Amino acid sequence: MVKRIAIFGSTGSIGTQALEVIEANADKFSAEILTAYTNDKLLVEQALKFNPNIVVITDERKYEVVKDALSNTQIKVFAGEKALNEVALMDSYDLMLAAIVGYAGFQPTLNAIEIGKPVALANKETLVVAGDIVMQKAFEKKVPVIPVDSEHSAIFQCLIGEGRNKIEKIILTASGGPFLGKKPNFLVNVKRDHALQHPNWTMGAKITIDSATLMNKGLEMIEAKWLFSLHPDQIQVMIHPQSIIHSMVQFEDGSIKAQMGLPDMKLPIQYALAFPQRLPNTFPRYDFKKPSTLTFEEPDLRTFRNLLLATDALYKGGNMPCILNAANEIAVFAFLRNKIGFLDITALVEKTMEKIDFIETPTLDEYLESDAEAREYAASLIQL
Repeated sequence: MVKRIAIFGSTGSIGTQALEVIEANADKFSAEILTAYTNDKLLVEQALKFNPNIVVITDERKYEVVKDALSNTQIKVFAGEKALNEVALMDSYDLMLAAIVGYAGFQPTLNAIEIGKPVALANKETLVVAGDIVMQKAFEKKVPVIPVDSEHSAIFQCLIGEGRNKIEKIILTASGGPFLGKKPNFLVNVKRDHALQHPNWTMGAKITIDSATLMNKGLEMIEAKWLFSLHPDQIQVMIHPQSIIHSMVQFEDGSIKAQMGLPDMKLPIQYALAFPQRLPNTFPRYDFKKPSTLTFEEPDLRTFRNLLLATDALYKGGNMPCILNAANEIAVFAFLRNKIGFLDITALVEKTMEKIDFIETPTLDEYLESDAEAREYAASLIQL
């Protein structure tokens, strides 16, 4: 049986690597649905190559271009955010790879779970925004949510076969990004292109900046809480510059399991698509002789205060992670357009968290309202 994959966000970093995995395992997977935000050129290329049943271009202005380019095929073309959410509700696929960046990936993911589709989750914002609602829905529908993030995939892999064994804590590893060891007087002058140079991983712009500010690790802490039903004090972050150990789980007997490998997103993507099987591949292997030394250190929370803000949001709960995420998306967007400085990202998030009303147990509508309010307020702080 060929597993039909719906790739929501097929033109991004995760989506393009997932298609490489599908191509290498054409007897096991097919690309059933491909969606893109604005990259019509790559979407058309992918569609002609993989012949999906459906493509969606979220930017409605690109609809005619995509439709014309695919007019000689059987591929159905849809456009707009509404179409994105509706296609997620169709019963024509077996697994959704949720790879849309940011908050935009939330609703389609929830829709997939709603109709009982397993989700390979590469969009951490979905759980940061409303993790309680998403995981509750997955529980009700008995739908697996398989993490694709390398850190959460590592924890997931460490937990296989552990069943009822109690987790004492998890240790999320972080490379430290391009500015490891730097102090605020250096970071104040950091520009976009410098921040986009990650030492170990090749990722999209948003997540690369989040890695540089350590916000990415903060969002991962919140995601881990929901994925693995953890208390905030069971989640620890360690800086591990070599990015060989992707994360660890410590059990109540003190034993620690780690998942290791070279930093390559194709591995957790393939694992999520094929789960519970492991598929052979030709990816490079880690050689213990190089790097032969693996090091660990505490994160510098005085310099990288985003991790502190995210930890506060994690402990406070309610709509606070949602506010944190919304403000951060606006701040990163502004930084990438050279509207604000690197350290302003943190200041903007902090001000927004102080300003927007806290709700302890929000409804879905209240989450959506908090998100909109936080974005509006964060945007108002930027001198455009």
